[in-house]
Amino acid sequence: MAVSACPACSAAPLAQDQVQRALDAQDQKTKITLSLPTIHCSGCIATVERILAHTPGVIDARVNLTLKRALIVTDGMATAQVLAELLTSNGYEAHELDQTMLSQTSSDKEGRALLMRLAVAGFAMMNVMLLSIAVWSGADGPTRDMFHWISACITLPATAFTAQPFFKSAWSALRARRLNMDVPISLAILLALVTSVWETMLSGEHAFFDAAIALTFFLLAGRYLDHRTRSIARSAAEELTALEVPRALKVGKDGIEQVWVSSLSVGDIILVRPGGRMPVDGVVVSGTSEVDRSLITGETRPEFATVGKMLSAGEVNLTGPLEIRATAVGEDTSLHQIAELVAVAESGRSNYTSIADKAAQLYAPGVHIMSALTFVGWYLWSLDLRTSLNIASAVLIITCPCALGLAVPAVTTAASGRLFKRGLLIKNATALERIAEIDTVVFDKTGTLTKGTPRLDHVPTQDRDHLSVALGLATASQHPLSKAIVSELSIQGITPAELSDIQEQAGYGVSALWRGHVVKLGRAEWIGDVSVSQDDATATWLQIDADPPLRFTFSDDYRDGAATLIQRLKSQGLGVYLYSGDSAGAVAKAACDLGIDDFTSAMTPIDKSTAIDRLSAAGHKVLMVGDGLNDTAALAGAYASISPSSALDASRVVSDIVLLGQDIAPISDAIDTARQAQKRIKENFKLATLYNVVAIPVAVVGLATPLIAALAMSLSSITVSLNALRLR
Repeated sequence: MAVSACPACSAAPLAQDQVQRALDAQDQKTKITLSLPTIHCSGCIATVERILAHTPGVIDARVNLTLKRALIVTDGMATAQVLAELLTSNGYEAHELDQTMLSQTSSDKEGRALLMRLAVAGFAMMNVMLLSIAVWSGADGPTRDMFHWISACITLPATAFTAQPFFKSAWSALRARRLNMDVPISLAILLALVTSVWETMLSGEHAFFDAAIALTFFLLAGRYLDHRTRSIARSAAEELTALEVPRALKVGKDGIEQVWVSSLSVGDIILVRPGGRMPVDGVVVSGTSEVDRSLITGETRPEFATVGKMLSAGEVNLTGPLEIRATAVGEDTSLHQIAELVAVAESGRSNYTSIADKAAQLYAPGVHIMSALTFVGWYLWSLDLRTSLNIASAVLIITCPCALGLAVPAVTTAASGRLFKRGLLIKNATALERIAEIDTVVFDKTGTLTKGTPRLDHVPTQDRDHLSVALGLATASQHPLSKAIVSELSIQGITPAELSDIQEQAGYGVSALWRGHVVKLGRAEWIGDVSVSQDDATATWLQIDADPPLRFTFSDDYRDGAATLIQRLKSQGLGVYLYSGDSAGAVAKAACDLGIDDFTSAMTPIDKSTAIDRLSAAGHKVLMVGDGLNDTAALAGAYASISPSSALDASRVVSDIVLLGQDIAPISDAIDTARQAQKRIKENFKLATLYNVVAIPVAVVGLATPLIAALAMSLSSITVSLNALRLR
């Protein structure tokens, strides 16, 4: 007789098995971070996420447009290399980043905190102002005292919370035995609160609660505007370090195993597959290939690599597998040394003293001395401590640098809006001040003055059969020159020939059989005609049997507006230099075409950084414009810097301004706007000074009531803001 089992009991083992499988899957999850430097819109986000979502092994994928990264969770089967190649083949350049090397504090906590304090201060100010209207309208006696006490209950906790940025900054300055703009601000706020509470306790006629919270609100508005002009959330050195490949394929006695790069030692043999990035500095011991060294040298033309070739971390293997023996690992690699150069240069630039800080060095002691003299004078005149302290507090409040606090951020925000409309994004708070002072501009070539991608500019024959063969061979390769051939010949309506026995010789080219003939597309020395390989032009050759080889040449188009920009810079009286890692012929041609007289070729990242330092030591204030890893140290070390949006993440992060479009001509607009902004900032300081010249006598003679103080501060702030808006 059959016995029916309890459904719950029979289901229990199944449920436990499902839970265990879920836990096992959780343990196998792998998190991958990819850098996506070319994404620029919501459409890119949707496409990338859709591609990743349909990839086997991907559990979840999210794209962050601000950081230009994809955060991917896999089941361990989909590797970072496979995902990066998949996205690159779909038109989205992708590089693996080591998430453990990236800062975990990239969220804008400071901005959110300032915005929250600004909102609280604004809400409190509106309520205190409503209460103050009753006092200004003639409320007297107990009614006035009640309104004052209510104002105190609102202002004291609100100010204690919202004014913390000024209090902390002032305390830090005083501990270091120096003065900054936050010292008179903090003193004015505290004295306003103390005298107001004292007056309220004594049933006095005037209290400065409204002035104190209004002052805090206006200054927080300036501080937030200042913060909004800065979008750097990460260090360029961290970004460079994160570009280092986190894992590598180590060749050992037991075969090939995947290990963490941090576990590698000098002398280890590492396998780098096609499309992979070099994890260490090393020398090739086996294999032939072509290597993309553009991140290090800026050279667009892939370099041939065979046994004995020295390679650097960060370079990309293109066509064939290579085994390299590690000669430098970890902190000793060339990539890490560039990161250290950037970190040093960044710390040097942080020593720049802004115009607002320079004003504070003069303004702060002057305000304190004026307030102290007012107190002493009134006390000697009246022998009334209460009256003397109230008037001295009024002087400190009415002269508090509210207009000065807005002078710089108001102009910077207006200038940022103007430049953004022209395709330039300001990332650093002092960028405009520094760019206004530059007298020399240094350009990188590849990817900066040029577009950075090869274009087929000479087709050696109009024979459609020959072009069809070239297209068929090029279609079988992922080499950048092959892609350029495919793009151009496809546009001309050429169809690929039917080939057989297609073979790609790593580092040399592609061969096949066509109608019984051996056909080749590749390097000159592989084809057999070494005489043509001495030309500086980027080229590849097609050979059909023993026929003379046909030469396809390539060029890198100049960015829109490149020639116009050089002319404008010269007309502005600026010195123009071209520093490039490319070959002498390519750099000389670009300099001649664009009208640049001073140029240097074959420069390493250290060469560029050293050259910038030499110019700076000679008294020049240099604006560096570049896009590659080989430019990053120079960008950080220059007085000011600009990168195109297509630049490597690390280059964009370290730059003061990012060029959003393909047209490079707006860089001259940035210089003009920076100079105009500097002029407006100085005008704002003059307006603030004029305000103090009028307001200080009013306060010193004892006529500065809280109403007058609040109105004067508001009027000065509005005047400064309106003058800044003239930049638009």
